[in-house]
Amino acid sequence: MGLSSVAASTGERYPPLRMRTLGQSLLVAMLLAVGTGTLACQPDVEALRAEAEQGDVEALRAKAEQGDVEAQYNLGVMYGNGRGVPQDDAEAIKWYRLAAEQGYADAQFNLGFSYAKGEGVPQDYAEGIKWHRMASEQGLAEAQHSLGNMYGYGRGVPQDDAEAVKWWRLAAEQGYADAQFNLGVRYHSGQGVPQDYAESVKWYRLAAEQGNAGAQGILGLRYHSGEGVPQDYVQAHMWANLAASKSGYGYFASTRKRIADQMTPDQIAKAQRLAREWKPKTWDELKQGLETESR
Repeated sequence: MGLSSVAASTGERYPPLRMRTLGQSLLVAMLLAVGTGTLACQPDVEALRAEAEQGDVEALRAKAEQGDVEAQYNLGVMYGNGRGVPQDDAEAIKWYRLAAEQGYADAQFNLGFSYAKGEGVPQDYAEGIKWHRMASEQGLAEAQHSLGNMYGYGRGVPQDDAEAVKWWRLAAEQGYADAQFNLGVRYHSGQGVPQDYAESVKWYRLAAEQGNAGAQGILGLRYHSGEGVPQDYVQAHMWANLAASKSGYGYFASTRKRIADQMTPDQIAKAQRLAREWKPKTWDELKQGLETESR
């Protein structure tokens, strides 16, 4: 997931830590050491957890100060999110920069994002672009998607639809659903690529199958209108229904109602059943399907 997607799903401002947390192992060991059920007074689990987390931070800081690039990145994430330490954007930037200067792509992306947003540093789109590009050229899908957005909206660079599509495609081909959604939009509008409704539906579907609510809703609209795909009210209702059930996408409920007004009760029942049975697919599953279709 991209930074915005991660924030939406986890409530955190930066991606998860790229490490095995020491605290869980330490906490388990401490609980095993004192035993369970044999003591007159049970251990204070929250106190043990806090002690374990503090041990994590100190161990991580020691490694980071020795130049361990992953520790530097993870310490930056902890400061950025206020996990185990007071939230501190400037301190997060310090550690991201140390890791980024060693070529760590995730840190380069977070540093670039911070410059673009002006968090912990003065806002500087040019500097944001520099670090986004470095991470993108290493193949980090989140950075490629974000760099595409910057070209698509002209933030820090001249607006360039073709360049935006280039970076979105690189991320989309790695299974990044937000970039797949953006390609669907551009193929439908013909911005940066020749207009192609069928290709648009292809990318919307890949994003929708991974659970991207926006793509699900628009795929429902495409099935309703028959643009790029044979008209199918059952599929239209199913996808609109899935989108409308997601937080923040309730406006697709009106789409679902408009579609239902043109359906029979049996068709509605079938669409509702398909929506209940639907499960998101992994990118590996979707890739296998694409490879099978191309044979």
